Amino acid sequence: MRANNKRCGSRQAGADSGGRTGASLYQEITDRIIAELERGTVPWVKPWGRARTGLGLPRNAATQRRYSGINILILWGAVIERGFPSQNWLTFRQALSLGGNVRKGEHGTTIVHADRFVPKNEKQRADTDGDEPQAVPFLKRFTVFNVAQCDNLPEHLYDAGEPLPEREMVPHAEALIHATGADFRIGGERAFY
Repeated sequence: MRANNKRCGSRQAGADSGGRTGASLYQEITDRIIAELERGTVPWVKPWGRARTGLGLPRNAATQRRYSGINILILWGAVIERGFPSQNWLTFRQALSLGGNVRKGEHGTTIVHADRFVPKNEKQRADTDGDEPQAVPFLKRFTVFNVAQCDNLPEHLYDAGEPLPEREMVPHAEALIHATGADFRIGGERAFY
């Protein structure tokens, strides 16, 4: 099924702090998603009620920033798999800076930050050639811990958090859905596609 993933294996999208390549990070995330699919525990398919918390958007408890992209699915999966009661997450250092600590023996959840940078030699090459410098994409690996894995944090960080925001009506999107003629309904306790 995944025997030859040339896109991931052929490029080194940057190494993380553990010396592993970005390509192995891509593979690790892919493997995790496939394992969830095979177990039938994917967090974006009902019944999401197995989680001990509402599936609000995961957020960093220290900065209040919501996680985005693939990190949402990774963290939702961790909440369901490990039964965390909260969608609040911290790095090890953030827990310490808030006066808390991660309990001994706890295992974190790996998430990623994707960005781009322009290497110094690329800037010089672009200046010499009169071109635009080419940015290089990279992934950086972070390990985060659910606040339920921490002790001695301020009480408000243990709150379950906000539920998912109400559905926002986007007129252009609503018109597109209506134009398809599909029977489109929101609500209920069962998922239909």
